[in-house]
Amino acid sequence: AATFPGAPSARLTLRVQGANRSLSTTSASGTPQAAPGISPGVVPASTPATLTAAPGGLDSMRNAQPPQGWLTAEYGMLPGSSTQRIRRDRGGNLAGRTQEIQRLIGRAIRGVVDLTRCPDVTFAIDCDVIQADGGTRTASITGAYVALKIAVDKLLRAGRIKQNPLNDAVAAVSVGIRGGEILVDLDYVEDSSADLDMNVVMTESGKILEIQGTAERQAFAKGDVMRIMEAAEESLAAL
Repeated sequence: AATFPGAPSARLTLRVQGANRSLSTTSASGTPQAAPGISPGVVPASTPATLTAAPGGLDSMRNAQPPQGWLTAEYGMLPGSSTQRIRRDRGGNLAGRTQEIQRLIGRAIRGVVDLTRCPDVTFAIDCDVIQADGGTRTASITGAYVALKIAVDKLLRAGRIKQNPLNDAVAAVSVGIRGGEILVDLDYVEDSSADLDMNVVMTESGKILEIQGTAERQAFAKGDVMRIMEAAEESLAAL
């Protein structure tokens, strides 16, 4: 397991290197299938977002064999979510980053869902960032799973589906190296100054769904990847 010093590092938030930011969720109003809104202390990033998972049915994969439902995710940063105004993505004119993150969220969540257990149901997960401070994609994945779990539980209680399609839980976290130190759950300042940063998506059973990593300043060694993965695994176990 990864080990971290007990005293706070030079992080602005005074967290120790391996510490996540605090987590809280609140129920959102709206459709009967509305799932949680994420408050400013969300893990793995202090990135509040409104997240909903709503069952549909019109777009399910009726012709698939065996029949199965579908799950899709949408991601967006509201104009006031950053220090500089973010232009809205409208219609089919989605920014490349937005498309990439939407696909990442969808892949991550579909990795723990057996869609053959919910034919004629489409889950649409909305991830709207209202205050960005690094790690918005990992926060969205973690919150999206919570939203989906609530929607699935409501469908089961209502008798809309007979079997639970969720076969595992999933969460994601950002991990980086800065000045030789491993930092978990990077905020914007840390992310922009990291020597290496990675996003790790992992199931509750310990299986890896996706790893994204970039050397920002110089190439990194295999040992660095192993250190990051150990730190991510410890962080995600808490999530």
